[in-house]
Amino acid sequence: MQLFFHENIQGNSFDLDADESKHLVKVLRKVKGDKVFFTDGKGFLFTCVIIDPNPKKCHLAIQERLFTPEDDFYIHLAICPTKNADRMEWLVEKITEIGVHEITLMQSTNSERGHLKLERLEKKIISACKQSLKTRVPKLNEVRPIRDLLQDKIFDTFERFIAYVDEENDQHLFKKAKPKNSYLVLIGPEGDFSPAELDLAFSNFFLPCSLGKSRLRTETAGLAAVHTLQLVNNE
Repeated sequence: MQLFFHENIQGNSFDLDADESKHLVKVLRKVKGDKVFFTDGKGFLFTCVIIDPNPKKCHLAIQERLFTPEDDFYIHLAICPTKNADRMEWLVEKITEIGVHEITLMQSTNSERGHLKLERLEKKIISACKQSLKTRVPKLNEVRPIRDLLQDKIFDTFERFIAYVDEENDQHLFKKAKPKNSYLVLIGPEGDFSPAELDLAFSNFFLPCSLGKSRLRTETAGLAAVHTLQLVNNE
């Protein structure tokens, strides 16, 4: 199945914009009567039929709607942007495919980059949803200072973890996380978290966790954390 994305699908039919229409009609050579599948990124899968294959304004009719319930767990990854933007784009693409619910870009003392183009990351996320046939688009948040995240009361009901490199921090996230919960995992920059940031995290009930014996790059650690929590909830 090939999956397409359209954010605002209402009623029994809808039109595509010029770019999407051209892609569907000219590039993929879809014709009148062809069946195509769309999602709105909010959990719905729409089975549609092409009514008017206009390359400037393709019109589709909805034949069937299927709704996918939300997961009974929630993975929120907060991560410091890498100096190389391509590595962060790769990360958001892969963790979307594996299954993340929310991503926050985080600013810490040793951060290598202060900001990224969210619009470009969002396009990567949507592309990954289409590739992996997901009907829910993860939420992407702008850069927040780590201190704000550590002290935000909204996470009081979450299992909170901070992953960092230390010989004494040897208990793996897989062993610490309990299934069917909401999780917030913090991943620092290549220079890791500062001692003050770690102290603040522990004082706000964040638990230290390991992601294995190897020292990982930032984007690899983010991928490992999301995959680990998926394993915890899908054993």
